[in-house]
Amino acid sequence: MTTVTATPGLLTTASPERPRHRLDWRLRFAALSLIWGFSFLLIKVGTQEYAPFQVTLGRLVFGTAVLAVAMAVRRERLPRGARTWGHLAVAAFLLNALPFSLFAYAELTIPSTLAGICNATSPLWGMALSLVALSEDRPTRVRGAGLGLGFLGVLTVLGAWQGFHGLDATGTALALLASLSYPIGWIYVRRTLAGTSHSHLSMTGAQLLLATVQLAVVTPLFTTLPSGVPVVPLLAIAALGALGTGLALLLQYGLVAEVGPTTAQMVTYLIPVIATAAGVALLGESLTWSTPVGAVTVLTGAALTQVRPKARTTRRSARIPRAEDSQPGPQT
Repeated sequence: MTTVTATPGLLTTASPERPRHRLDWRLRFAALSLIWGFSFLLIKVGTQEYAPFQVTLGRLVFGTAVLAVAMAVRRERLPRGARTWGHLAVAAFLLNALPFSLFAYAELTIPSTLAGICNATSPLWGMALSLVALSEDRPTRVRGAGLGLGFLGVLTVLGAWQGFHGLDATGTALALLASLSYPIGWIYVRRTLAGTSHSHLSMTGAQLLLATVQLAVVTPLFTTLPSGVPVVPLLAIAALGALGTGLALLLQYGLVAEVGPTTAQMVTYLIPVIATAAGVALLGESLTWSTPVGAVTVLTGAALTQVRPKARTTRRSARIPRAEDSQPGPQT
């Protein structure tokens, strides 16, 4: 039996047979954490010279190119069927075009460290939405406590006791909306595309292609061509797309297929740590005590929301994949 796992920006089909990799999964896990953790720094560098929509479009172009090469090497074809492409278009908007653009706009006015921490709230939003949208995903006391603890951490990061002094409300709201977009897209994918016969690579390649088309239509309407072509920001955008989107999705798929979605999604809890370290060390962003304390609280709450009650099984009954088995993983 094949288990379909939907993650933000990623559709994966994890087969019972685990693929063999020359590189140990722990090293690939560490690489994925670093790549996604540094993505917020790359967004910040890119938006210093290019418009947010241009950064997002460039990111998607380079990411799609990487997946196109992977598809050519593996001789994969794009999925067929108008219905599949219609659902993928919605998924591309919710999981790629919208959140990527929102994070780019957010980092015009907020530090990359704060954007990375906001990204970690996706599991919290997913838990809150599941209470309404997914009737089979019942809350427990532990998960409810995690939800409350996580949002308490958000208030700590934002300095609520100081009246959010010095905080750019618009930028922070955009980053939180970007994080909210991921679980909304995940729920949509789970309800419309779970169980598809198409391969992970085929579906993800088509999804990124559609997101690229969406940004290609929007970008000229809201931006003008830059007067110059600054090299460093352009290289940041290329790295953001080729590594932070294309290669990262391939790494994530391999991890899910090899060690399962639960272990693979633990990368979520390392991303804000790396994003904060990168922002402070390389961009000189300031760091107060409330940022790390709030971040740890957010991550603890997010981890608690992922705690699942043990399923009851009998000797004669085979394990049936549950909706909970398809968890939203990280994406930036």
